[in-house]
Amino acid sequence: MRFLFLLLSCLPLLPVSATAQSSPNLTKGRIVRQDPSLDQLLGSDAKIEIVGSGFVHIEGPLWVADSSMLLFSDTKSRTIYRWSEQKGLSKFLENSGYTGRMPYGEEPGSNGLALDGKGNLLLCQHGDRRIAMLPLSQKSGLLTLTDRYDGKRYNSPNDVLAHPTNGAIYFTDPPFGLPQQEKDPLREISVSGVYRRDAKGRITQEVTDLSKPNGLAFTADGRTLYVSNADSLRPVIMQYDVRSNGKLSNGRVFFDMATLPKVRPKELPDGLKVDQAGNVYATGPGGVSILSPAGKLLGTLDPGEVAANCAWGDDGRTLYITANTFLCRIKTKAQGVVTRKKN
Repeated sequence: MRFLFLLLSCLPLLPVSATAQSSPNLTKGRIVRQDPSLDQLLGSDAKIEIVGSGFVHIEGPLWVADSSMLLFSDTKSRTIYRWSEQKGLSKFLENSGYTGRMPYGEEPGSNGLALDGKGNLLLCQHGDRRIAMLPLSQKSGLLTLTDRYDGKRYNSPNDVLAHPTNGAIYFTDPPFGLPQQEKDPLREISVSGVYRRDAKGRITQEVTDLSKPNGLAFTADGRTLYVSNADSLRPVIMQYDVRSNGKLSNGRVFFDMATLPKVRPKELPDGLKVDQAGNVYATGPGGVSILSPAGKLLGTLDPGEVAANCAWGDDGRTLYITANTFLCRIKTKAQGVVTRKKN
């Protein structure tokens, strides 16, 4: 494991840039109700609130329950921000995805964020092309968890999840973070895979037939994994069984987002989350599609911007949404799946 001697700038509160700011009590967008059963998940008075604004392009929201804070990545400014109801908005970590000195691509920063079973922060780093780990319990630097498969560098890890029981970490590796994306001469792996790092550190390619795998979400029991494919030619959400040994099998289409009207340019399947009842909340065309466990469209949360990802927070009933330059939230009746540190 390679250790980078970086000064940990995430522990003290750093001043927020002149543009990014908290924006309490403002609302944005609309809720489109397409099935009466959506009323069981969203109250009639539910609304999309603006929590923060003025970012460049935000992604990868993650609720850290032990600290009652939301972390999220600004992929273009190479900054991870934190937000809490009590302390508002501040910078958490700068140079979050690329530690080089030269300009590197359009989105060199971190993207997906997750917690492992010990409460360590996992980061998908576009520019450094790796999965990094940051211990939150002590003053330390970033560790390289994995940056190669079979001796070849990853493209640009995009989203990451720790399995709730088997100790494995799963992540996607599309070419979005490379300066020239899939045509970049720096590319060493020809496929855009879904990978698994097991509890012993062994890496396997679990999925190789998706052109642009992006977001990941487990069901609460960890037996099913959803993977979004951010390809305009095949904009689908896939569903996989997670076997007892951690391997993925029985891949099938859960929902085809080509059936949704495109409200804004560049809207493709992206991040997604699942609630305790198995409903899926998937960003893509029109905002955040709310899908039943059977893949039926119940409604859409439209923040008026391209929605990139979402995350459960607070007591598990608040859904936070990263929507381009806006951080939004909506209070729900659903009980989300929130990652907590294991004792």
